[in-house]
Amino acid sequence: MKALRWHGARDLRLDEVPEPPEPGPHEAVVEVSWCGVCGTDLHEYREGPHMIRESPHPLTGARPPLALGHELSGTVVALGAPVAGVEVGDRVTADPVWRCGTCFWCVRGDYHICPRSGSVGLASPGAFAERVTVPIAGLTRLPDQVTDEMAALAEPLAVGLHAVTRAGVGPGDHVLVVGGGPIGFAVVLAARLAGAAGLYVSEPLKERRERLLEIGVTEAFDPRETDVRREVFVRTGRVGPDAVIDATGVPALARDAVATVRRGGRVVLAGVGHGDVSFDLGQLVFYERTVLGTLGYRHDIPRVVDLMSTGRLDASPLLTGRFALSDGVEVFADLAGRTGGGLKVLLTPKGL
Repeated sequence: MKALRWHGARDLRLDEVPEPPEPGPHEAVVEVSWCGVCGTDLHEYREGPHMIRESPHPLTGARPPLALGHELSGTVVALGAPVAGVEVGDRVTADPVWRCGTCFWCVRGDYHICPRSGSVGLASPGAFAERVTVPIAGLTRLPDQVTDEMAALAEPLAVGLHAVTRAGVGPGDHVLVVGGGPIGFAVVLAARLAGAAGLYVSEPLKERRERLLEIGVTEAFDPRETDVRREVFVRTGRVGPDAVIDATGVPALARDAVATVRRGGRVVLAGVGHGDVSFDLGQLVFYERTVLGTLGYRHDIPRVVDLMSTGRLDASPLLTGRFALSDGVEVFADLAGRTGGGLKVLLTPKGL
């Protein structure tokens, strides 16, 4: 079968690879319909490895070269064990997080921070392929109301939902989202569902700001031209936002988020960043501000699918491109060099 495999930085190849083996008791094999290109995939492509291990992964044993891709939809073709509510032939999406199932965190249900965890497409062959092996515990059956394309967006939307949950966003809150890319966009959708009264986004790209305004954000600011902290302070009655969610991972912007959130407010860092950040401890202690990290999702993908199926969550504005898997090398090269405002791009091995 064909798979789009990472061999190293800037070295992505459409390879012929063996079919996945028969699934083990904690595994399922899915025939892929669509898979989304994540920012993590692009980081690995541009300058990896970051999350890909060059030595065998301690849980899966996989090592490069391996197919990227973890935002998937498809059809179950094999199950390693019975799964309640899922059968061979069902359309599904999947939580792609491998977990040991026995550590302190897994037993608590916090499988996403299992010390041995890893993701399909980073710790094992991914879904930029015709078929993929996924954790059986992560399968979510798709109702008829959710298309395969929309289901492939469930994973990034779950990242936004988890971040908003971590931020404790509730009815009437004012929320500033830093970064209007795919994750920032997902945060906006989730915050709106949570009842946010004011939604403000700091995003330098005009196309993304316009798209965010179309889905109902209160204001979308260009941080190169506007003092975002001052503008949001004024618009919230000179109090400041109840929550600031950073979706960029840029250390300097995390520091700015702490200085921007209201007294007693919450800062959630949703972007995967690298490097040190310095805070004025007085801004945290004297003003009782809270700073939280958030990683991926924790049982959030089924919630996203439910929201889609009932019509409460329309993910279609997030989708900005569809391509065949056979064009994947060129698609990655284009996305890696692009400065435009596209959001989520999907690849399919089935042809267009």
